[in-house]
Amino acid sequence: MSDHDGPVGLDHRIKAPSLVTMAAETIRKRILSGELRPGTRLLEERLTEELDISRPPLREALRLLENEGLIERAPRRGAFVRTLTDRDVEEILPIRSALERVAFETGIPVKDAARLEPARIALEEMSRCARAEDRGALVQAGYAFHSALIRIAGNTRLEAIYASVQQQILLCMSLNLIARERFFEDLEEHVARHARLLQIVESGDREAALAELAVHGERSFAVVHEEGPRSAAS
Repeated sequence: MSDHDGPVGLDHRIKAPSLVTMAAETIRKRILSGELRPGTRLLEERLTEELDISRPPLREALRLLENEGLIERAPRRGAFVRTLTDRDVEEILPIRSALERVAFETGIPVKDAARLEPARIALEEMSRCARAEDRGALVQAGYAFHSALIRIAGNTRLEAIYASVQQQILLCMSLNLIARERFFEDLEEHVARHARLLQIVESGDREAALAELAVHGERSFAVVHEEGPRSAAS
């Protein structure tokens, strides 16, 4: 191997993972924003052209997203954006709600103010994403916000359980954002709703925070999907 060959090989090893990461993040944001709808077939030829990458890093990116649960593969048919059934949503949302209630019940009033800083940072990122109309990143920032509120309890097992269903929660949050924006809530109002929840948590009023959480969480999702179309028509 020549002196010239060495750096080229090293440079390739450094750049290849970044291509995979870039491709995975771009596709992930398209899924969470609703640009790539549930059930959409992910055509490699089209994606390589859109992302300006070759097939090997694209296929590795798709494997990462498959491991995350955002896409699924069908034999001889390729990769598709994962579809959550009504049963999936009915199972995921109560789990998320229960975990967040435990965090509020045991973590409010918050004894260490520093524990609220990650939620404030996530809220700022949500606001930035809303202004930029970056819906995929907004969903991710929204998850970071809720994950930060889980951590106010200082319960590492609770945090681990919440993280274990992260991708499923992200998909539910994506569906919720799309539906709410379509029927009665713009992106700025979406952020304001989260700001209101954080403000009540900061106040130290546990019962008020739990009441707001109930409206904010799975009950909010149910209202969107059961009453949203009627509200939009009225």
